[in-house]
Amino acid sequence: MRIEIKDIGIPPRPAILIDIDHEMAKEEPDFRLMAKLIGSDVALAAGLIKTANSTFFGFGKKVRTVQEAMLVIGLKLVSRTIAGLVLQKLFPYVPSLERFWDASANTAKAAGWLTQRLKHKSEARSCDAYTFALFRDCGIPVLMIPFPEYLTVLQQANSDKEQRFTAVEDQLISINHAAIGAELAENWLLPADICSGIRHHHDVKALCDIDTAELSTTSRQLIAIAQIAEYLVQQKTGLNLTCEWEKLGEACLNVVQLSSDELAEILEDYRSSDSDDEF
Repeated sequence: MRIEIKDIGIPPRPAILIDIDHEMAKEEPDFRLMAKLIGSDVALAAGLIKTANSTFFGFGKKVRTVQEAMLVIGLKLVSRTIAGLVLQKLFPYVPSLERFWDASANTAKAAGWLTQRLKHKSEARSCDAYTFALFRDCGIPVLMIPFPEYLTVLQQANSDKEQRFTAVEDQLISINHAAIGAELAENWLLPADICSGIRHHHDVKALCDIDTAELSTTSRQLIAIAQIAEYLVQQKTGLNLTCEWEKLGEACLNVVQLSSDELAEILEDYRSSDSDDEF
């Protein structure tokens, strides 16, 4: 199977994101108009309220409306949260992707939580770490829906202990999910640090080379935080196990200056946390 970029339909930026960002760019954004835009889609409204009610924000009073949610989490994270929710809605239900969405959401929440723990070691922001982890593998469903046989490619890449994940994809289908994901992120106008991080999130060489022009410090930190977050989730749940930690773990710990003892302490805290409600 050989796939070319012209064979893939990269989803265009959703209209609701364009409308939200247009309003956010104003000197005085109309919160009521934005709440109306989001509230017109029950699933988006419910997802936003659920995010705002997570313990990550530490808001004492339970959020019950879209407008309250916007005040709690701020406009920037509203836009990012809606982007993640819209991303999932774009793809029809496929049983093989159900665990993928759950894993992405759990890793994103863990990344937001972890960024708070590492705030003295990393300049990355929690909202960016959350967004990055949510979107870093978005190229997978883009490839999976039109090409169901891509599942076999994923299985091979996941089990390969030597080659870079994307190298396996390139060999088998001449394209990889990181490149596709970066293109989607760029089309959706996500920050440049997030887009470049998505493109290189399986590239240990770029991660280790602090002098490379390919990755900024923030991009490298986002990659590291998301990979460590994935490790935390996998260790806690025992699900969606891959070989990525073996290939990238040491480099990721070095990027955020985290020792193995500190990681063990963080893992213990994460295991005892209410991880379904950490972000």
